[in-house]
Amino acid sequence: MSTLTVSNYTLKHFDLRAKEHMDRYLKVVNADISDYTFAGNYIWLSTATGFYAIVNDTFCLFILNSGELSMLLPPLGKQENTYEAMLQCFEIMNAHNSNRQYSKIEYIHENMLEGFVDYLEEGTVIFDMLKDFIIEKKLVDYIYKVDNLIELKGDQYKSKRNEINKFQKVYTNHRVEIIDIDKHRDGITHLFNKWVKDRTTYMPKEEVETFLDGIYFERFAIKRLLNDYKNLDVVGMVLYIDDEIKGFTVGERINEQTSSVIIEKTDFEVLGCAQFIFREFTKYLKEIYQSEYINVGDDMGFENLKKVKMSYRPDKLIPKYTIYQKQ
Repeated sequence: MSTLTVSNYTLKHFDLRAKEHMDRYLKVVNADISDYTFAGNYIWLSTATGFYAIVNDTFCLFILNSGELSMLLPPLGKQENTYEAMLQCFEIMNAHNSNRQYSKIEYIHENMLEGFVDYLEEGTVIFDMLKDFIIEKKLVDYIYKVDNLIELKGDQYKSKRNEINKFQKVYTNHRVEIIDIDKHRDGITHLFNKWVKDRTTYMPKEEVETFLDGIYFERFAIKRLLNDYKNLDVVGMVLYIDDEIKGFTVGERINEQTSSVIIEKTDFEVLGCAQFIFREFTKYLKEIYQSEYINVGDDMGFENLKKVKMSYRPDKLIPKYTIYQKQ
C-alpha cells in the first residue's frame, strides 16, 4: 500500500523517501523529545504501516493499526501552524475510522499544546481542551547532562563507578569499536538473540509471555535498523571482550544540544558492561555532536526500567501528552 486516500487528502507511505521531508520540518520544531526523529519512528514502525501528509504546512505522521488511523506524533512545523493542523488531522482520522475513539495524537511536547489550553497546572494529569478534546499526560523522557554521565562524580554515582571499575578489572581484554554495519551485523544479531534467551531463562515464568510479546516488535525494529543503517543518520558502538561482541548501542542527534540513545543491549551475564558502554557511548556522542544533554527515551511504563533511568539522576523529565476526542 503506497498511498491512502481519505476525503481530499492523500497520505503517502512512510518509508525512507519520507526522510528528507520529515527532517526539514523537524529542524523548525527543534524539540528535545526522543520521538522527534526520522530514524526513531522508521525503526519502530517496522511491524506497522505508517503514512504521512503535509497538512497546513506541517509534517503529519499517521499509523494504520487494525484498519484504524491515529497519529504517532503531533504535526511538525512552525508553532503557528500546528493548532489548525491538529484539528484538520482529527478530521482526517474521523473520516477514515469506524469510531472517533480511535482518533488520537500521541507524543506531544507541552510547547505544542498552545492554542488548546492556556496553561498547564503543575502536577495535573488530565486537562480539558476546549469542549471537544481531552489532553492526558503520559510518559516522560529522561534527559541527562552529558558531563554528569561521563564523570560520574559524587556519592550518587558511586555504584556506577564501582560497576565500571570491576568490569575493567575483570575484563582487561575489552575494547569498543564504532559500528561498521558490514563487519558487526552478525555479531549484533547473535548478541540480541542471546540476550532474549538469557532474559527468558532468568525471569519469572509468569512474565515470559508478556516479555516475548514486546520482543516481537523489538526484534523487527533491530532488523530494520541493521538493514537500513547506512541510510539513517545514526551512530553506534559495539563492546568486545576478546573477539565476541558483548554489547551494542545506537543513537542519534535530536537537535543542537541533545542526542539520544535509541537502543542498547548488553550480555546479561557480563556484569558492568551495560554501565561501561553507556559511559563510553556518551563520550562519543559528546565528541561528534558536541551534545550537552543525552535523552534515553521513556520507561514505557515499566517500573524496573524507571528505577534504572532514575538511578542516573536525570537533569530533566520532559512530559509527553496524548490528545483524545470526547465521545
